[in-house]
Amino acid sequence: MLDKTFHWSWITRDGHQDTSAHAAARFPYWSFTKTVIAICAMKLSDTGMVELDTHLDGEAYTLRQLLQHTAGIADYGQLADYHRDVAARQLPWPREKLLAAVKAKGTLFPPGEGWAYSNVGYMLAREHLESVSGRSFSSLLNELIIAPLGLQSVELATTQEQFASLHWQAAAQYHPGWVYHGCLTGTANDAAKILHALFSGELLSDKIREHMLVRYPLGGAIPGRPWTECGYSLGLMSGKIDQGKRAIGHSGAGPFCVNAVYHFPDRADPITVACFTEGIDEGLAEFYAARLASRG
Repeated sequence: MLDKTFHWSWITRDGHQDTSAHAAARFPYWSFTKTVIAICAMKLSDTGMVELDTHLDGEAYTLRQLLQHTAGIADYGQLADYHRDVAARQLPWPREKLLAAVKAKGTLFPPGEGWAYSNVGYMLAREHLESVSGRSFSSLLNELIIAPLGLQSVELATTQEQFASLHWQAAAQYHPGWVYHGCLTGTANDAAKILHALFSGELLSDKIREHMLVRYPLGGAIPGRPWTECGYSLGLMSGKIDQGKRAIGHSGAGPFCVNAVYHFPDRADPITVACFTEGIDEGLAEFYAARLASRG
């Protein structure tokens, strides 16, 4: 029997699909937003508007390195003051204060010579896309993903009022500005549609998608999570779970809920699953997504 505390949707390559009873409920996508930023980058790269392997102006790193977390950029996740102010429901820091606090930690390694997860790196990647295109991320999102897929629920949240409309009451106490690369919101079904469209060829050509899927290997099992082999592609967690079956997508976590949006390509009918639940343990959503994939 499926657990009613999870909100989910799945779609298979052959067009089979199902969703939980709360089909219209909307959730924060958290770090699944990184996948969407990376898809936008790949689409702009395909048109020649951005270069993945050219150093950004005045910087030692490239857009590809930002998208794959190999740029050596530190993160705000290790800043005690950041977590203190989020918990105290303070307004988000100005960008300059955030960057100054992160830069005070210095670079973690020369670009391309290591791997470290960085939300700040994705903020810089998003800003680069906006600068080169001359358009806001919301505008790019609408043209490149929302309109082509006919999505009805997805939007970039920038205010507490937007978060107050989400499924869990705790969302009203959080300001999405604390997610500096941006936080998309929407239904589980629309999250699944985005990742399904990536793997079905609706968003990127096979050639560009395979370019996006080249991964940086990260090792083996993670305690409390379903992974037995881990890696990171461009905006995509990529590895193996459940007896060596591949999973490609992204998890996400915030102060009151978590999500897992993954594609499972090794089934006879490959399936894409989006799962959301309360709490702060991403493993819960990942395990449940894998369970749904085995049943779907």
